[in-house]
Amino acid sequence: MKLKTRIIVGFVMIILVPLLLFATTLYGFGYSQANRAAGQEEAALPEGAYELSIAEVSDGVMQIRVMTKDLFLTASIILVCTALSVGLWIYRSIAAPLLKLKKATRSIKEGNLDFVLDVEGNDEFAELFQDFEDMRIRLKESAEEKILMDKENKELISNISHDLKTPITAVKGYVEGIMDGVADTPEKMDRYVKTIYNKTNEMDHLINELTFYSKIDTNRIPYTFSKLNVEDYFGDCAEEVGLELETRGIELVYANYVEGDVQVIADGEQIRRVIHNIIGNAIKYMDKPKGIIQIRVKDVGDFIQVEIEDNGKGIGAKDIAYIFDRFYRTDVSRNSSKGGSGIGLSIVKKIMEDHGGKVWATSRLGIGTIMYFVLRKYQEGPVKWSFPDLKWKLQTEEIWDLQRH
Repeated sequence: MKLKTRIIVGFVMIILVPLLLFATTLYGFGYSQANRAAGQEEAALPEGAYELSIAEVSDGVMQIRVMTKDLFLTASIILVCTALSVGLWIYRSIAAPLLKLKKATRSIKEGNLDFVLDVEGNDEFAELFQDFEDMRIRLKESAEEKILMDKENKELISNISHDLKTPITAVKGYVEGIMDGVADTPEKMDRYVKTIYNKTNEMDHLINELTFYSKIDTNRIPYTFSKLNVEDYFGDCAEEVGLELETRGIELVYANYVEGDVQVIADGEQIRRVIHNIIGNAIKYMDKPKGIIQIRVKDVGDFIQVEIEDNGKGIGAKDIAYIFDRFYRTDVSRNSSKGGSGIGLSIVKKIMEDHGGKVWATSRLGIGTIMYFVLRKYQEGPVKWSFPDLKWKLQTEEIWDLQRH
């Protein structure tokens, strides 16, 4: 029963019950007095005789006063009992939930969020309890997220310290070598300077990655969406990436299976960052003498699917599900001098989610890894944004099996 209904019922009972009982009592008194008076008259007077004395009148007045006094006393008792009963009923329906809520509030004040506030009934207190329980759950989730975030931040600081210390130590060593005259030939001097340049580039890349990550973490990435022709855009990206891979002795194989008029709505700069991060990760863990990276652009219905395959060392089955998590580093990268901060692929995931797309990977140790991401095609008119994950997964697994067997 709703609290409002309980209060209304209580007031109605306080008014009606005493009135009904008072009316019943009054009727009973009146009926009994009338019967008694009629009996006395019939017994005292002969037929046809009428006589009324002052004593009888006085006696009647006294009886009326006594009756009025008794009625008033009875009505008071009934009113008090009814009010106490209804008041106790309303108090118990209000006080018990308030005490329960007070106990829960004190628990939260003391920092204890590991309890459950039972919700019973369907009145206002039940709704309040449900809102309070939802708030407790949100607070607990926020507290757990904060603990996780603090842990990740500590891990990030540790990773950054390691990743910055390594190139800084190398730069310091080479600079000291130049200052001490160790680089006493033009060839040595040129090698030292190139090494210093490469190490400073590594630090610059790490700082840029961290700066961009801070924008991702606060949802402040500036996107500039526009229509991009798939054939032209990814062709330019492949050409740009090919030049970098060529300097590293890695072969690039590019294939486009999408018709020339297909377009997507995307931020060209951020999709280029996605491609560079994936390929940079592939370069970092390339362990073959003849490195090969393949980029394939395919038409899969309402989407275009980009596949970036390498023949590197691969990723273990226990790590593949977590490589897009923030700060996650596999055991191989954690124990390697090439291990990064663990945020490059998390940036990829965030960008693709903000584009309404999806990214995932398949890999085999010793064989290589394929990274996939999809973007919805540009279509005139309203479209429904949905992604058949199972279909993509089955499709990519079939492609993998065909390529490997």
